[in-house]
Amino acid sequence: MRGYLDPGETVRFQARPHTAALFRPLSRSVLLALAGGILVGLSPPWIGVVGAILLGIGALLALRAVLRWDRTSLVVTTEKLLVVHGVAQRRAAAVRFARIGPVEVEQGLVGRLLGYGTVIAGELEIPYVPDPRRVGRLAS
Repeated sequence: MRGYLDPGETVRFQARPHTAALFRPLSRSVLLALAGGILVGLSPPWIGVVGAILLGIGALLALRAVLRWDRTSLVVTTEKLLVVHGVAQRRAAAVRFARIGPVEVEQGLVGRLLGYGTVIAGELEIPYVPDPRRVGRLAS
């Protein structure tokens, strides 16, 4: 985070996306692995090879989703809202509070129940933010 902060800035909030962000990609991986497992158990052998390939693809997709989730951070400082993401190459998107209007928070029913939402700050829209109301208050 150090390279993305200006001197004198203080971090007020830092978190990775809510674990709900993993639901869709991991459910795809589980479905692929399930289909692959069923095919592995069938005869003839060539169907088992297809099943093993599906199992491998499911595992790789799950690994990719978890790495992306783990390597994404939302940071609220005294001056800006910042999203840092990337595995091999780190990237950052930031908006300064002095340059944007109000920070908006969107939460559907499931988001309210599980404690996540979307924070919209100017052109930056950040989904799956844990405790989005707190982020909205800190950003105002």
